[in-house]
Amino acid sequence: MNNRLNKILSLLLCTFCIFMEAKIKLPTLVSDGMVLQRNQKLNVWGKADAGEKVEVKFLNKKYNTTADPTGNWKIMLPEQKAGGPYIMTINEITLKDILIGDVWLASGQSNMELPMRRLTPLYADEIKNANNQNIRFFTVPQKYNFKSPQTELDGGKWEVTDPQTILNFSGVAYFFAKELSEKNKVAVGIIHASLGGSPIQAWMDENSLKKYPEYLDEAQKWKNDELIKSTESNEQALSKAWYAELDQSDIGLNQHWENFDLNDSEWKTMQIPGSWEDKEGSFEGSVWFRKEINLTKNQAGKAAFLNLGRIKDADVTYINGVKVGNVTYEYPPRWYNIPEGVLREGKNVISVRVTNGSGKGQFIADKPYYLEIDGQKIDLKTEWKYKIGAKMEKMAPGQTFIRWKPTGLYNAMINPLINYNIKGAIWYQGESNTGKPKEYGDLLTTMILDWRNKWNRKDMPFFTVQLANFMESKTQPVESNWAELRDQQRQVSLKVPNTGLAVIIDLGEWNDIHPLNKKTVGDRLAFQALKVADKKNIIADGPVYQSMKVEGNKIILSFKPGTDDFENVSELKGFAIKAKDGNYQWAKAKIEGKKIIVWNDTVSNPVSVRYDWADNPDGNLRNKTGLPASPFTTE
Repeated sequence: MNNRLNKILSLLLCTFCIFMEAKIKLPTLVSDGMVLQRNQKLNVWGKADAGEKVEVKFLNKKYNTTADPTGNWKIMLPEQKAGGPYIMTINEITLKDILIGDVWLASGQSNMELPMRRLTPLYADEIKNANNQNIRFFTVPQKYNFKSPQTELDGGKWEVTDPQTILNFSGVAYFFAKELSEKNKVAVGIIHASLGGSPIQAWMDENSLKKYPEYLDEAQKWKNDELIKSTESNEQALSKAWYAELDQSDIGLNQHWENFDLNDSEWKTMQIPGSWEDKEGSFEGSVWFRKEINLTKNQAGKAAFLNLGRIKDADVTYINGVKVGNVTYEYPPRWYNIPEGVLREGKNVISVRVTNGSGKGQFIADKPYYLEIDGQKIDLKTEWKYKIGAKMEKMAPGQTFIRWKPTGLYNAMINPLINYNIKGAIWYQGESNTGKPKEYGDLLTTMILDWRNKWNRKDMPFFTVQLANFMESKTQPVESNWAELRDQQRQVSLKVPNTGLAVIIDLGEWNDIHPLNKKTVGDRLAFQALKVADKKNIIADGPVYQSMKVEGNKIILSFKPGTDDFENVSELKGFAIKAKDGNYQWAKAKIEGKKIIVWNDTVSNPVSVRYDWADNPDGNLRNKTGLPASPFTTE
């Protein structure tokens, strides 16, 4: 018995000794599966006891340092060529499956964040067949901190692409990485740090915002932990109370209007898609919808897919009384998988409870609505029955969205990355700054220069996605905040060296701020990277406006050489012209060699031209690469 006890104690003592010796602590970025940046001197860093000796072994060489009095240490490895997988040891820690290739930071708001799972209908085969050791993602935890820039992340890990991991990868960044990996024959690592709804000032540090005292004041305000805690607590309580009152008032919940055998013969009817408020007047509350469909014996019992487009705001959806899905806010598409055994032969009932807290509640137009069984689609853009569940006396309580306040995301999600070597950054953001578009160019320029300083690379490539076309189109030329912000993005790409612009004015959806074609966005970003960062001789831009000249009642436009090989069209669209003392009017335009001539017969003294200057323009100016021209103004 004593011998056995002694063995156990010895084992525990050995384990304790090993634990005591394991003094090295690495940042989460420096871990198994990481991608290191080729052709740059590489930082490896971490924590240890003060004075602790640190040895890094990599590619048959050793590198040594000693932790400083605060326990920090850093070793710089020499430049490496692409390759791998390799092993690195740091004292007693072994890191496996390391690749050397290109590392890109992908940041912005929801269109950068949008994961591949949200793009399934477009890219089902891409997801199913994803198995690529050369594309790896590190997703930065979504956190904020207003007090000071953090040096450590709260989590995250490097993930190799497979059919499961890809579901959570940014769609834009994935297709960008795939295109670059295939073209350059190297591994591509993406460090993904984005957050839906975030304005640009959230991604900037205090020093970068010195010209913007209102943003600095806002950042200062939210350094108060008690204020954050009380604000969030009060808003959660108010929201919880509003929805509890709605649920209590909703007679549909109490009477189970989702049930298959409910008598709905006296319910009103409306066409879906559409808004019940067009019939009932404006109100906040809940509305129930029911649709009866008949299925054959062949279709009964099978798994199926229900697509209910988009709904403002939230929904809970049932089939034959069985809940098949719900979404709690307006933007995600309603894609619901129906398990086997739910559908019946003959009569089936789809029931949807919609709750809307503010604005116009509706089933969004120009979206798909269908039930799919065995590849056969049953159209649901038809007449549905509906009945109001409850009307509320006031709107749902608003939210402060503290996480979007200035400096918070920079401090928690960008500053912890700056020791890690990257090739460059891709940026898809701006929708949340369209309220004050004229300041955006300065903010973006300042942020680019600051990030370059932080990474200590003055020429670090930076590529921006220009905002897509969005919202309803207008019949006459008008002012547009979205057009102004796009032009700010365009000017930054022209003025700041080693930048580029992925123009996607042809990829938007008028009724969706999150257009689904993310592959073309990623590809166009990759074109910019191949041209600017990899110095390849390719055309990465559509026609780039350069200068104008007035001749009589016409304005002659010149474009950047190499981008001015225009695609022929029967009629150029999207141009407007302005007289000296007038407003913009639609203009005719024609291609003459490398120039474009713009005029309006009623405008005798034109002074400027705009192209695609609208929320949702319809211009068709491209070059023969098929890439569209950016919206622009000659003013």
